[in-house]
Amino acid sequence: MKGCLLLPLLLLGTVSALYLEKDAPHLGDPETQADLSQDLEGSGGQEGELALSGEVLDSGVEQAEDAHDDEGDSDPDDLDEDVQCPKEEETVQLPGSPECKSCRYRMVWTLKTFTEARRVCRKCYRGNLASIHSLSVNYHIHRLSVTTNQAQVWIGGQLWCRRFIWTDGSSWNFTYWAAGQPTFGRGCCVALCTRGGHWRRAPCKRRLPFICSY
Repeated sequence: MKGCLLLPLLLLGTVSALYLEKDAPHLGDPETQADLSQDLEGSGGQEGELALSGEVLDSGVEQAEDAHDDEGDSDPDDLDEDVQCPKEEETVQLPGSPECKSCRYRMVWTLKTFTEARRVCRKCYRGNLASIHSLSVNYHIHRLSVTTNQAQVWIGGQLWCRRFIWTDGSSWNFTYWAAGQPTFGRGCCVALCTRGGHWRRAPCKRRLPFICSY
């Protein structure tokens, strides 16, 4: 009898999960005007606090996205010999910020997946995708991001084992999430919005410009 009751419950749960996934906002699509307005409002309150602690709320949407968005798990040390470095005219360089005068940032306009971008940063500039640890650095990098006509650019944040990390190994001690992020975001990688400078989760297979630090 228990087995007979269990099957309908499992089917109901599966249908509910699919319904939620269908209605959830999908960051692989172009940002709507409402998204852009949210980016200008400020960070995501409680969601930002959860992300700062390194924890991510569990949800069916997140589990479904994680199952299809595993490119960020690739090892950037496994560099392909045919990785081509961007031409000088395809990039913009920015000196370090007041907090790190020795740092250098480079905006690469060529569209790459998250893993491809990491490989370019490492092989071509001996660096990594940019990590951000303060509002002033975020503002500094945001100024660089507006040189592209894309809505988002890759930075070095990644969801790893239900926790956000910086791929350069530095501490996750600052966030600047857009409203509703990261809880209601989709994707395992972090992009900075060129309008407003806030962060959003995005599918790692999406092709975006990116910012290297070195």
